[in-house]
Amino acid sequence: MKKCDKLILQTSEMPVDCIKTLSKGKEKIMKNSIIQQKEVPVFFAADENYLPFLGVTLTSLIKHADVNRKYAIHVLYTGALGDNANKIMDLAKGNISLQFHDVTPQICEIQHMIHCRDYYTSAIYFRLFIPQLFPKYDKAVYLDCDTVLLTDIAKLYDIPLGGNYIGAVADPIVSATPAFAAYTKYALGIEARKYFNSGVIVMQLEKLRNINFCHLFMRVLRSYDFVVAPDQDCLNLICKDKVHYFGKEWNAMPLSNVKFGAPKLIHYNLSMKPWHYDGVLYERYFWDTAKDTPFYQTICNKKRAFSKEQAKQDEESGARLLRLAQAEAENPYNYERTVGARLRMYQKSKEVGGMYGFIEYFGGQKSAVNTD
Repeated sequence: MKKCDKLILQTSEMPVDCIKTLSKGKEKIMKNSIIQQKEVPVFFAADENYLPFLGVTLTSLIKHADVNRKYAIHVLYTGALGDNANKIMDLAKGNISLQFHDVTPQICEIQHMIHCRDYYTSAIYFRLFIPQLFPKYDKAVYLDCDTVLLTDIAKLYDIPLGGNYIGAVADPIVSATPAFAAYTKYALGIEARKYFNSGVIVMQLEKLRNINFCHLFMRVLRSYDFVVAPDQDCLNLICKDKVHYFGKEWNAMPLSNVKFGAPKLIHYNLSMKPWHYDGVLYERYFWDTAKDTPFYQTICNKKRAFSKEQAKQDEESGARLLRLAQAEAENPYNYERTVGARLRMYQKSKEVGGMYGFIEYFGGQKSAVNTD
């Protein structure tokens, strides 16, 4: 049995009170213990193609980690991972633990409800299962795999979130792009300055479990055909007015028209990938870190293989996304003008406003709405 086969957790088989892991070819049941207060759980979603870039993100995380803290890294995946999973596992050391979790069964259950397009895959939905599959955690960080940390992730994790469901950064691309700003306002009913990017978030897992988050998400997703950013749109709708906004330095993107001050985390969002293009803002942070990983040559090869045709596809994909956003903003039957209108009528008739009415309308639990 290969090393990665021994160490990959079979998350789909996890009972509520225990984790099943494979160790030396034999099943071993480990009862959940109380998580030490200083441990920092960090989740990622990846497939085989993205493992080299996950390696860069993890290397930056480990480089800046506090030696006096413990970090529990969890990678959610589907499908075969190949030998690169071994290289990822080898990054774990000392105060850094690392486990892979197969969420294939969970994705299969919702496959008929989700949509994949040229600029995202089913991996965007993996984070939905974190609250229910990891009941031992009350709070956790989720990061996209196209990020590089410039400081300790524990500093983000330690920021108090109060009674909010999540902590996140307002999406700078949305505020800087008229079509996206119009989309969030007129198609979702969310002001651009309050629409957050879901690639860097801290989740209050206990509060999300209390509202039956995964079920609620699926109900919202089924209510309308979200065509721009399905997972991010639904997260914004569910967490509206229950978000703690971090400073924009925690999700700095390669945008020349936005000032991020001194970035603490770089997010190479959408097509802004230094492993595809030269001259990407903040690219040196990526390459300086990539050189310290076992994936450096692989990433260099990927960049050399990136063709003009693929660059053209990126350009066309970006233009198509803008057109979709503008069309949805103008669509008389978009989410805000149909589902949103019915929701407001329901809230008025039941005299239940805000998040309480939203959760009741979509069939979630209400026990966490007014906590703290």
